[in-house]
Amino acid sequence: MNDTAEVAPAVRSILAAARDRDGGDERLSVDARSLPQAFDAAEEGGKLPVIAEVKPTSPTTEGTRDDDPVELARQMVDGGAAALSVLTEPEHFGGSTENLRRIREAVDVPVLRKDFVVREDQLDVVEADAVLLIARFVDDLSGLLDAAESRGFQALVEVHDGEELAEAIDAGASIVGVNNRDLAKLEVDLSTFESVAPAVPEGVTLVAESGVTTPDDARRMRAAGADALLVGSAIMDAGKSRDSPNAQNADGSAHGDVRTNTETFVTAETNEHP
Repeated sequence: MNDTAEVAPAVRSILAAARDRDGGDERLSVDARSLPQAFDAAEEGGKLPVIAEVKPTSPTTEGTRDDDPVELARQMVDGGAAALSVLTEPEHFGGSTENLRRIREAVDVPVLRKDFVVREDQLDVVEADAVLLIARFVDDLSGLLDAAESRGFQALVEVHDGEELAEAIDAGASIVGVNNRDLAKLEVDLSTFESVAPAVPEGVTLVAESGVTTPDDARRMRAAGADALLVGSAIMDAGKSRDSPNAQNADGSAHGDVRTNTETFVTAETNEHP
């Protein structure tokens, strides 16, 4: 689709940098850990499937978290995360491929590479279990999806509306993420997922992305059909109180260290109160 006409300046800047970024020199072959199987295993264990995101910073957050990313990842897994998302975009999100390499070596859950991949050779930069492909910013989604899967990657194809969903399904996507963040104003609206989810065909794994900040938000996305939730800022940015195993702020948002914050979302359904 590659439609950048109506996106925020910050997004255009990210895309410009992505197009200039080098790819890998050698074609990768990946033995991937399965995202859908990890989600199923979480549910069988009574947990809500959460992809916890290691995100040092972003254009929509303030400040930078400079903890050891491997230690953060381990805390997320200890907190029950079914999978991890690791930012590798360096200029705007403070990510790196080295962080992803180290994290994937240190954990036993699937690791998603979160970046703006726009060309086939950019798939060959680092091994991961899954790679994000954003439908709106890829010229040939079907071709890039095939290229990813031929290397062994699973592809999480991100969409923002029904038109992009139709493109993703036509391209053969089996894992779809619906991003609740509008790319024009960078505003979040959970009803985006609720409007797109009913059109997702049976058998497609569906992930709710962005804007899940409280257990109520998590339950809302699950009620709308999410198989899993991708949670970044609410896990990374909350305070560091250890007062209780599932501490929350007055509004229900996570409040604690990274492990506690992850547990808050993983147990959102089992700890639901009337």
